[in-house]
Amino acid sequence: MPAADPSHASGGAHPSAPGTLVLHGLRLKAFPETDALAIAAGLPVATVAPLLDELAAAGHVRRVEGRVRGWTLTAEGRREGERRLAEELDASGARDAVRADYDAFVALNPELLSLCTDWQVRGEEVNDHTDAGYDRAVVDRLVDLHVRARPLLADLRAHLARFASYPARLRAALERVTEGEREWFTKPTIDSYHTVWFELHEDLLATLGLERAKESET
Repeated sequence: MPAADPSHASGGAHPSAPGTLVLHGLRLKAFPETDALAIAAGLPVATVAPLLDELAAAGHVRRVEGRVRGWTLTAEGRREGERRLAEELDASGARDAVRADYDAFVALNPELLSLCTDWQVRGEEVNDHTDAGYDRAVVDRLVDLHVRARPLLADLRAHLARFASYPARLRAALERVTEGEREWFTKPTIDSYHTVWFELHEDLLATLGLERAKESET
């Protein structure tokens, strides 16, 4: 199945240029190969591959070989990505709306982090998941948080097309957690709930030109 194209998605939501999606995908994913980056960007590999060549020639991305392999942003590429995101946000006329959604996200974020800790640690010991009642209570709290996050997720996708994947990805992870697949709560190497939530956080910071280290000052 071909990848969906966020540059033409979500009805009236503002589209992203393919080059912006590639740069942004590299901001969100660590050392992806071309096919994985294409999935992350929501673009066909046939579109992404020549874009990577163009961006590499411009000094915005580079190929890493060795024990770790894949594509990554250069410092200039990170700045270029941020410049394009700022232009995109201003062109969409949605800066105030996205900032409000970010503020709503930040209000929920400590609760999500606390939930992840409670999922991994019970009392002062590692959670071995033998207490079904304890795990069920944590999952119920996650379901409640997800319900409260849905309005901001819907609003983001209504304004910027590239945010369209987050509701489905979070819902899919939540469904797997509620069905007993425990790793879909926090496992970092899959699209677990925490993985997608963390990516959404980085996406919002990049979109608004904020730095995670200085977030509490904003």
